[in-house]
Amino acid sequence: MSPETLKRAFADNLFYIQGKYYRWATANDFYMALAYTVRDRLIHRFIKTMNTYEEQNVKVVCYFSAEFLMGRHLENNMINLGIYEDMKKVIEDAGLNWGEILDQEHDPGLGNGGLGRLAACFLDSLANLEIPAIGYGIRYEFGIFHQQIRDGWQVEIPDKWLRYGNPWEIPRPEATVAVKLGGHTEMAHNEKGQPKVTWVADRTITAIPYDTPVPGFNTNTVNPLRLWRAEAGEDKDFNFDAFNAGDYDGAVASKMSSENISKVLYPNDNTPQGRQLRLEQQYFFVSASLQDIIRRHLRINPSLDNLHEHFAIQLNDTHPAVSVAELMRLLVDEHNMDWDKAWYITQKTLAYTNHTLMPEALERWSVDLFGTLLPRHLEIIYEINHRFLEDIRTWFPKDKGLLSQLSIIEEGDHKSVRMANLACVGSHAINGVAALHTELLKQDTLKHFAQLWPDKFINKTNGVTPRRWVLLCNPRLAKLMKDRIGMDWVKNLDEMRKLEQFIDDPQFCEEWRRIKAANKQDLADYIWKKNNIEVNPNSIFDVQVKRIHEYKRQLLNVLHIIALYNRIKQNPAVEIVPYTFIFGGKAAPGYFMAKLVIKLVNAVAEIVNKDPDVRDRLKVVFLANFNVSLGEKIYPAADLSEQISTAGKEASGTGNMKFAMNGALTIGTLDGANIEIREEAGPENFFLFGLTAEEVAAMKMQGYNPMAYYHNDAELRGVIDRIASGYFSHGNRDLFKPLIDSLLYHDQYMLMADFRAYLECQVKVGAAYLDQDRWTRMSILNAARMGKFSSDRTIHEYVTEIWNAKPVTIELEEYNQESAGLLQ
Repeated sequence: MSPETLKRAFADNLFYIQGKYYRWATANDFYMALAYTVRDRLIHRFIKTMNTYEEQNVKVVCYFSAEFLMGRHLENNMINLGIYEDMKKVIEDAGLNWGEILDQEHDPGLGNGGLGRLAACFLDSLANLEIPAIGYGIRYEFGIFHQQIRDGWQVEIPDKWLRYGNPWEIPRPEATVAVKLGGHTEMAHNEKGQPKVTWVADRTITAIPYDTPVPGFNTNTVNPLRLWRAEAGEDKDFNFDAFNAGDYDGAVASKMSSENISKVLYPNDNTPQGRQLRLEQQYFFVSASLQDIIRRHLRINPSLDNLHEHFAIQLNDTHPAVSVAELMRLLVDEHNMDWDKAWYITQKTLAYTNHTLMPEALERWSVDLFGTLLPRHLEIIYEINHRFLEDIRTWFPKDKGLLSQLSIIEEGDHKSVRMANLACVGSHAINGVAALHTELLKQDTLKHFAQLWPDKFINKTNGVTPRRWVLLCNPRLAKLMKDRIGMDWVKNLDEMRKLEQFIDDPQFCEEWRRIKAANKQDLADYIWKKNNIEVNPNSIFDVQVKRIHEYKRQLLNVLHIIALYNRIKQNPAVEIVPYTFIFGGKAAPGYFMAKLVIKLVNAVAEIVNKDPDVRDRLKVVFLANFNVSLGEKIYPAADLSEQISTAGKEASGTGNMKFAMNGALTIGTLDGANIEIREEAGPENFFLFGLTAEEVAAMKMQGYNPMAYYHNDAELRGVIDRIASGYFSHGNRDLFKPLIDSLLYHDQYMLMADFRAYLECQVKVGAAYLDQDRWTRMSILNAARMGKFSSDRTIHEYVTEIWNAKPVTIELEEYNQESAGLLQ
């Protein structure tokens, strides 16, 4: 770990791994050599960590998630290992450009938004708290997609993040497992005369694991993220007969079909083929992971009777919910366990995190598709459901309607498997991800399960890791805090409360403002470079970056922009606090309305940014391909964080936490974790507007009429009419008609009802910003009081209240080259 050794290792890796002399090497060669130098320092800890877990036979947390949005590894790993400054000096002393080398790393798009980034933060905190853990997911070859903006529209292109290789992963081809699909089941009897079901599959996929080491901060713990790649079974990999007959496509057809499973995150499910592929993906990584867990367990335990005592499996949303049926299949069919014992172990092993309040977003699979793809699992689910409903009939004989609400199988013309119901029945704990979210789950979305098993439901408000979202992404702020309060906050974010003692210190407040200004200038430079738009760093940086979805109400933000624009057009001399509105986020490829919102944002930007009447008082920017690395530039630079979802729709949010930790003020509704952020920061340091979840529900019950708001609010009418007139679409009145019709005749997410309150709240934002002393005070208090929203706190609660896992300290003996060897 000494600078001299790091320098030598870097040179060796450039020569021996990249096969380059210094003068031939590209920036990517230097990055790869640097990455391998850092990875080598992880490997010793990684192997020691895994060896310690096995030797001590500890309980391991397994986090099952379809997404892991890890972000770039290099800087994060150097910071966690404590070698960032030494490594930077080695590179710069060699005459190399540090920033250029860091920028070579591709940001893998293995997630879509909050769900995947939460999983990444949790892995960071698990290692930081020294909790034995493994993340399990899919190694998507192309991730979600790379977003480009062409003529204002989102265009999806493949995200080739593996083009130059991935130095952080370790292939484990010796640990492959077989995953079966399709076929039929056959009934037989074993030697004791007991019935035994055999699944005769018509396809077998090979799952190949790749391990990525995930280190904790200033600890020796390095846990694995194990991602699975799909490949055809060996006998199907290449058809020589077809090839020799000239059918070259047919020779590799099976290989291509199998590998599609790990090609892309969330394939478009607007087609039957897309829906099938999604279900194949979910089952693929669940089956591979459960087989891997069982293999690990049996390597050091005589039987599976105590599996639940050594593994805790957390299902991150319903994507891995098929784990309930697959674990039962493995225990009953493959390991000959009787049903009741298998069911006890399954329930004790699994726990379920719900991430949505919208019933339409709860996954359902048609029974026909499920039975075709997973015939044995459908039988198991019917058996689970039969036994469960028999209990319900016994417990509640008079409540016939309860059966249809709780049933895992949704009856009707098109029967379907309710994955949330399966997860609820098969898990010992069910948690929401914010206080309001958990209460609404119990009152509405999963209310019948909550009435049945109130003790199963528990809240776990989300959190984010301060290592990446302050220490790494905001080094100026991190240095200020180090100088004033030390570094304990990195592992205990509550320590940031100590910043409050400087709230009346003029020098500290001036430094706080200087840091924010420098971060804003960095982002302004990026916007100029990427979008060719010059923005005013002294304006309010009003930021909304997140997945594009109607309930997140990016459209409400746009309506406000147009309202300000209309005021300027009506009176060019009007006094308006300068704003720079910054958007970012991806829309699902098949989500037309979300993609139309992106088009509208860019269409408004095209007009507003060039209008001489505006005179730089308003600027609108859409930053393409929002990802972790771009977020690291945006969060420290934001003045105002837009968290304006319809109350009762957002489960939690984590972007709201990242913004606040970096001193941005929040404008938002009482939704998700906003409520708790406001409680922590203080109501006076939060810009609140809009209907509450109860008011939204009541208004809809009474018969909500959005058209009334259009007729009764002249400013709102002016905004809608300007869009409808074709002003932002070169005279094309039809382009944005779907958005206008949705607002006027449906307005499912209550934009019209909240429009006036939102505009009035933005007036308060402007007034506060003009008083820079007040704004700075609010900014400091927001950052200082966000300790609750560290993912370390969230994980500690999971560990003690759901997983019952214990920290394990990894003792690392000093590396000695002379004693190193194969027998160690």
